[in-house]
Amino acid sequence: MGAGPLSKELMNASVKLMPGGVNSPVRSYQSVEGEPLFIERAKGSKIYDADGREFIDYVMSWGPLIVGHAHPEVLEKIRKALERGTSFGAPTGFELELAKLTTDAFPSMDMIRFVNSGTEATMSAVRLARAATDRKKILKFDGCYHGHVDALLVQAGSGVATLGLPNSPGIPPEATGFTVSVPFNDLDAVRRAFEQDPRGYAAIIVEPVAGNMGVVNPESGFLEGLRETATACGALLIFDEVMTGFRLAMGGAQELFHIRADLTCLGKVIGGGLPVGAYGGRKDLMEQVAPSGSVYQAGTLSGNPIAMAGGIKTLKLLREPETFQTLDYRTRYLADELKRRSERMDVPVTVNRAGSMFTIFFCKGPVRNFAEAQTANKRLFSKYFHGMQEEGIYIPPSPFEAWFLSTAHTDDDIEKTIDAHERVLRRL
Repeated sequence: MGAGPLSKELMNASVKLMPGGVNSPVRSYQSVEGEPLFIERAKGSKIYDADGREFIDYVMSWGPLIVGHAHPEVLEKIRKALERGTSFGAPTGFELELAKLTTDAFPSMDMIRFVNSGTEATMSAVRLARAATDRKKILKFDGCYHGHVDALLVQAGSGVATLGLPNSPGIPPEATGFTVSVPFNDLDAVRRAFEQDPRGYAAIIVEPVAGNMGVVNPESGFLEGLRETATACGALLIFDEVMTGFRLAMGGAQELFHIRADLTCLGKVIGGGLPVGAYGGRKDLMEQVAPSGSVYQAGTLSGNPIAMAGGIKTLKLLREPETFQTLDYRTRYLADELKRRSERMDVPVTVNRAGSMFTIFFCKGPVRNFAEAQTANKRLFSKYFHGMQEEGIYIPPSPFEAWFLSTAHTDDDIEKTIDAHERVLRRL
């Protein structure tokens, strides 16, 4: 199928005005050697491209549309907010209501500050951690993405703690000189790093379930070990729940794994998919943020009333009985069936799932970290991706991203996806 004629026309025009014709690199389809679809509209579990073709969507704006596209109650809440104005640059009651909903869901959050993106959230949390501890070093994990903030955009490590090198031109080595990256799920590497400089680390930042190397779950004891190490050495534990917050459970990975972070970063799901982010944590930490304290962070559009309204209705919908149980059941069924059909046709796959997100790795597995994720057959995934698109199934155009389900996905959507998966594998 590929991109239709109108999508191609739009792409040809876009590359003259925007780098690569896109505003986020993964949208360019470079990793699957294709041309992107230009999306015209979406509703429920479906998206429609500029050429009028319908697809079952498993990207869901990269996760935050957990109640589906254009949910009527979310749209109505946003519509009413729009009638009052789009932005005030001043406090609103919407901010207070969403703050209450969010902190109620995350017991580790006494206080919260809204920002405009996940990148802003992680950047601000790291700044606060350094100020609160009067330390400089940050420990992160290979393959975990925390936005494009300079200090966290570092090259993957080599299995032992190494000082990070910039992962992009334009980032001076000095910006990442205090960032150390170790393999995900390697608690020994974490402990070695802290043994070398036990009082040098301001924080450990981690996706509690990795999603940006594909879905990779924490092994038993890993998150607990991070909590113990951080506490013992006086460092803060930052959970980047931009992807997992309000997706794995109402209280995110912290509810699922019974771990409390010192600081938590959240993303677009708290705005119903609109541009928003947040960071929050213990009162003694958050009161160090201006204007209560001296750690400066600001944003004219932070707490934008339109985003707040979308988030309020979304989070209230998620509190309805059995929402997460239903999502978990449907995702488990889909992931298990995709794996079973693959094995029946002797196609080696590993399917990692957490709640309503999962990834198919075209390799025997297991996949427990970034190095193992990279053993997946990228060429085979590319063929699979295009095959699924031909079948009307829209999945992430990268072998290292997650599929996401929503409450709008039906049993019929899931069965169509399973059947399409089997047909595509037969053609590979």
